Amino acid sequence: MIDIHAIDGEAELRQLEALQRDVWQMSDVEIIPVRMMHALQFNGSLLLGAFDGARLVGFLLGVLGTRLTTMLPPTPAGAGQHQLYSVIMGVLPGYQNQHVGYRLKLAQRDFARRRGLALVTWTYDPLEGRNAWLNIGRLGAVCGHYLRNFHGEMTGINAGLASDRFYVAWWVGSEHVTGRLAPQRPRPDYAALLAGGAVPLNTPTGGGPGLAIPPAGFVHSDQPLLLAEIPADFQRLKQQDMPLARQWRDHTRQLFEHYFAAGYQVTDFVRSDPGRAFYTLERASARTNEVV
Repeated sequence: MIDIHAIDGEAELRQLEALQRDVWQMSDVEIIPVRMMHALQFNGSLLLGAFDGARLVGFLLGVLGTRLTTMLPPTPAGAGQHQLYSVIMGVLPGYQNQHVGYRLKLAQRDFARRRGLALVTWTYDPLEGRNAWLNIGRLGAVCGHYLRNFHGEMTGINAGLASDRFYVAWWVGSEHVTGRLAPQRPRPDYAALLAGGAVPLNTPTGGGPGLAIPPAGFVHSDQPLLLAEIPADFQRLKQQDMPLARQWRDHTRQLFEHYFAAGYQVTDFVRSDPGRAFYTLERASARTNEVV
């Protein structure tokens, strides 16, 4: 049984640096020092751990910030100008796909709501389907802003590729998020979306299993619901063909920047057999950032 609680005491704190190495295989220069996280926690930041007995298997760090009004939709009534920024979250490989990250984020949502914060934000690589499914599909975060090479050159599993990121908004009290967290919510169906008029923007042109090649361009559409495809397993693709991974980075960068500038935002994530993955894009509306 995995227990989620605030990290407390030296024995729990000292496991944080090793966990970062294990999750991201990063060099020491990129690791957030324990003393820094402890100081932030002492001053009111959120430092959560997921524990299997006494062993730390996942963690999340969140800090108070001010809303970046140029990067998010207009402030909903009553939302205030402060937000919780989720700096980092990681789960050991052996504990992934066991809902550990999901439970950490729900605990973060509870923390934010108890403090009257309507908004939690964070960044992630838009080509990482596993993260997209958690952040967009399960939690109900939305995204309308793209950050080019946000972290600069990185090491470990992020080496060799521009560190482009989605900057997502999680309006933790909204109807959109509440509905997404409902246990009975059915998974979106790709075929049903197509039948309902969703427009595919970038069907791959070929390639072997797991190595689909992005098209030279993408469809320009003003329809209300669009589908943007990404590689089904980006980590595997990077390991097998880094030039193709860079091609996907450049292609999706252009696509998302175009549609975000046109007033669309990412609202959901869909998987389709055999081995395909898509974001849904809709025109930004008050529905996705309503505060209740």
